[in-house]
Amino acid sequence: MSVSVPLPKRLVDALEANGLSVIDAILAVLGDKLDPGAVAEARIELAEKFLDEAREYIAKGDAIQASEKLYKVAEECVKALAEVLRVPEAEEAWKSRRWYTWLLGGAARSIANKLNKPEVVEAWALAYDVHVWGFHEAKYTVDKVSWGLKYFEKLLDIAKSIIKNFLKKM
Repeated sequence: MSVSVPLPKRLVDALEANGLSVIDAILAVLGDKLDPGAVAEARIELAEKFLDEAREYIAKGDAIQASEKLYKVAEECVKALAEVLRVPEAEEAWKSRRWYTWLLGGAARSIANKLNKPEVVEAWALAYDVHVWGFHEAKYTVDKVSWGLKYFEKLLDIAKSIIKNFLKKM
């Protein structure tokens, strides 16, 4: 379940200009007051929402917005997995109160090694590619963006499975 909260655009813009999402800002304040399972579930819920939105943008022929949504799928999955698996990059992100892109890339590799699932790194690499060339540079067509959809679906499936097992152990 998600909730819409109206925020002044200038606040959201200021967060994004500093490399933060609204979710990351909230978690920076509440993170130590929430159990890791609740945070992981919230991230997976966001990833599912972003994947649905990416599919909608693909159907509409909007490669730019589809690219950004697919990147967000991978970003939330990597963060959720990194936090529950307690990879070193998650600790660094917690200390610096933000997830730098290089931490996400490193976390994807740490997760892949820990789970023996190279698909995590493959999905992250593709996410970064569509983020740069599909979103920022607007060079990819919908066909180029939608080609990788199965990688994002697989990453989300992996994340959901790991989070489900994590919650059972809590």
